[in-house]
Amino acid sequence: MGANRHMSVDSRGRYTPEVDGAAVSGSEGPAGSRIPNPISVRRGSLMQEPVLVLNATYEPINVTAVRRAMVLMLKGVAQAEEMHNAEVHSAAHAHKVPSVIRLLAYRHIPQQSRALSRKNILLRDRNTCQFCVRVFPSSELTLDHVVPRSRGGRSSWENLVACCYRSTTARATGPPRRRG
Repeated sequence: MGANRHMSVDSRGRYTPEVDGAAVSGSEGPAGSRIPNPISVRRGSLMQEPVLVLNATYEPINVTAVRRAMVLMLKGVAQAEEMHNAEVHSAAHAHKVPSVIRLLAYRHIPQQSRALSRKNILLRDRNTCQFCVRVFPSSELTLDHVVPRSRGGRSSWENLVACCYRSTTARATGPPRRRG
């Protein structure tokens, strides 16, 4: 009977093979590097890896799993543009795994718009005051109209910006100045 091989996890979270309870030397990777041996590393299923989906005009549409991408290719709806070096085997065939696929027919994807809200404006501006160009917590920022509402400015994506309280009061006393 052969030796009983098991995997254990060391203090650094690396998988190391064991033979009858003793660690096997040389399992840390090539030439004593800290890279774990690829055979001993457990990872998710290959069929769940991400694949970029492009429209027929090469515009990115979505990211899907390898499984869905392979189904689209086998149905003749899509073709592979880039491949992984991995393969998926069936009883009769071996198929290369795609990393990018392109749909063969153009699919109209309606433009999705984001709701105009304080949260989305702060996300767009990355919690940065657009006048003093400093980052603040969201509780210390307010929304400011570039063209004031009193002068016909609208509440739109183009006219609203994140602004700190200090810059808001400075703007109220004079013309807008942008530093940075």
